[in-house]
Amino acid sequence: MFQNRAEALALALPAAVFATLVFLFPVAILLSEGFRAGGGWTLSAYADFFSQTLNRTVFLRSFRLGLEVTAVSAIIGYAAAFAIVNLPANGKGRMIGLVTLPLMISPVARTYAWIVILGRTGIVNQAITGLGLSAEPLRLLFTETAVFIGLLQLFLPLMILSLISALENMPRDAIPAARVLGANWFQVFWKVVLPLTREGLVIGGTLVFTGSLTAYITPAVLGGSKVLMLETLMYQQVSVANNFVSASVIAFILIVMSFAANILLKRLATARNRR
Repeated sequence: MFQNRAEALALALPAAVFATLVFLFPVAILLSEGFRAGGGWTLSAYADFFSQTLNRTVFLRSFRLGLEVTAVSAIIGYAAAFAIVNLPANGKGRMIGLVTLPLMISPVARTYAWIVILGRTGIVNQAITGLGLSAEPLRLLFTETAVFIGLLQLFLPLMILSLISALENMPRDAIPAARVLGANWFQVFWKVVLPLTREGLVIGGTLVFTGSLTAYITPAVLGGSKVLMLETLMYQQVSVANNFVSASVIAFILIVMSFAANILLKRLATARNRR
């Protein structure tokens, strides 16, 4: 397309300069706040952050919920992707449209809908009390379960779409060949489907895990101050405590965890494929 490399670099230069000035430079300034103290560079802010019990609890909770949401979305995503891929062309298009539809709705609206469902007078509590399972409505909001459900509903479509793409690129005769050779369905999935769709799983897992870590609206609405996540804690440090150093530490932790998740998933997929 371009006669030489210089032309391509010249065309990309304005976008690179814009991204550097508007995004990379401000982020670098924010992240540097966590390494500067007393005029020098130090890790004391990170030591102070992890020395507090609340911060450690929030960090472990965010990491655990991110793993749980990713694992459950992978299980549900594979089942849904298999069902969609095996549908006729018309049915496949409709189902993919239904999976994509939630992504067109604002996360704020999707999160507030769970208040109607999980509230004390919501559908779930009405069903529980109507069936006589509990004399009083249960406290479902402002719990880890509510945050987990909200995050799962928010990011599950990303996993399903990633796995659909991976399954469609898989050779059609791979599963029948494995079955003819005597493999059961678990062996087919573990030794055939999983290695051949590892790229889709890596992409979907990275999107879901990173999204679960960095989501703010869902934990803030469904968890409130009782179920703090790293994002909601960072918001409190900035807006309430005016502590930009602690916010910088949290931002750096989120970035490191996101990159680490992607690298780990790629390594696991590569190691599994080699075996």
